[in-house]
Amino acid sequence: MTSPSRTRPAYDADERTQLLAWLDMQRALIHYKCEGLSGEDAHRVVIPSSPLMTAAGLVSHMRWVEHCWFEVMLMGRPAVGPQFDESVEDADMRVEGVPLEQLLQEYQQQCAVSDEIIAAHELDDAGRQKDFRAGAATLRWILLHMIEETGRHAGHLDIVRELLDGRKGYY
Repeated sequence: MTSPSRTRPAYDADERTQLLAWLDMQRALIHYKCEGLSGEDAHRVVIPSSPLMTAAGLVSHMRWVEHCWFEVMLMGRPAVGPQFDESVEDADMRVEGVPLEQLLQEYQQQCAVSDEIIAAHELDDAGRQKDFRAGAATLRWILLHMIEETGRHAGHLDIVRELLDGRKGYY
């Protein structure tokens, strides 16, 4: 699997190009922070008060966040997936025994689905999901939120990685 590019958008790019490039860069950082991690380390708890915040748990969470916002909220598809299971707290981060490579591949595949959806819509297109208030968000709002969400969790991965093996740095 090849890691996505960690490239910032041009300063004078149009709005859509900038939004997509910033999201792609944050997505690439998720992959980058996982490079070279062993399966054991990917599931190792390093923050005792947040035992599900492992590298593997964060990658899984990001996969399901992509699904939620682009497939469910924007497209109006059924609200299925672990994040909608109210009987299990943080179900999307419970990935014990699932290999990190599999989780990264599923995340990359989900991002490809999201990208197809994004390409077929205008920034002002509103979501179709009527069961959730957030289903009324425009694609522009969703992209901005996904940049924020992905960047926040890339930062979490940065901390987790440093605690695991000392590796740190933006790139």
